[in-house]
Amino acid sequence: MNQTIELTLPAWIDAEVARLPATLPDVDQRMQAVIRFSQLNIEQQTGGPFAAGVFETDTGRLVAMGVNRVLASGCSSAHAEVMALSLAQLRTGSYDLGAVGQPAHQLVVNWRPCAMCYGALVWSGVTSLVVAGDGPELESMTGFDEGPIHPDWEAQLLSRGISVTKNVLKTGAISVFRQFAESGATVYNGRGGLS
Repeated sequence: MNQTIELTLPAWIDAEVARLPATLPDVDQRMQAVIRFSQLNIEQQTGGPFAAGVFETDTGRLVAMGVNRVLASGCSSAHAEVMALSLAQLRTGSYDLGAVGQPAHQLVVNWRPCAMCYGALVWSGVTSLVVAGDGPELESMTGFDEGPIHPDWEAQLLSRGISVTKNVLKTGAISVFRQFAESGATVYNGRGGLS
C-alpha cells in the first residue's frame, strides 16, 4: 500500500515565476500575476482556472505560487491555495506563516477561497487575504461548487487577525472564468456538485 502523497506543480510554472520581478510592491501587481497564472493553467491544460500566491506583505517578494492541480493529481484538495500555502510553509520552514521572527505573509487569490481553502488559510498563519471577488459569478459562470461559506466569512477572518482586501482586478478574474467556461473543460465537483 502506497503511503506517500506527492502533489506537484506543472512544468511550466518555474519559467513563468522566473519572469516575474523580484518584488511586486502593490496588491494590483500581485493580483495581476495570480490572474496570469490562472489563465496559463487553463491554456496549458494543467488544471482549473485558479491560482494563488503567498507574498511577503511588506516587500512583495513572492514566496510561493500555486495553481489548481485537482485533475492532474487525482486529489480533490490540490487547490491553488493549498498548493501555494503548503509550498510557502515548506520554503519558510514553518507551518505558521505568521510566526514570530518571520515577515508577515499575504495570500492573494483570484476569487474568495472555497470552504476547504478558507479553513486552510485560517490555519496557515497568513495575516492578510486579497481576492479579486467574492460574489456568485464564479459558481454561476463555471458550475464549480465552492461549498458552504460562512455568511460572516470576512468578519471571521478579521477576528483572527487576517485583514481582507476585496475586488482587486475583479474584471480580469471574471474574464478567465468566462474563458474556462467556454473551453468545455471538466468541472470537477464531488458527486457532480449534488448534495
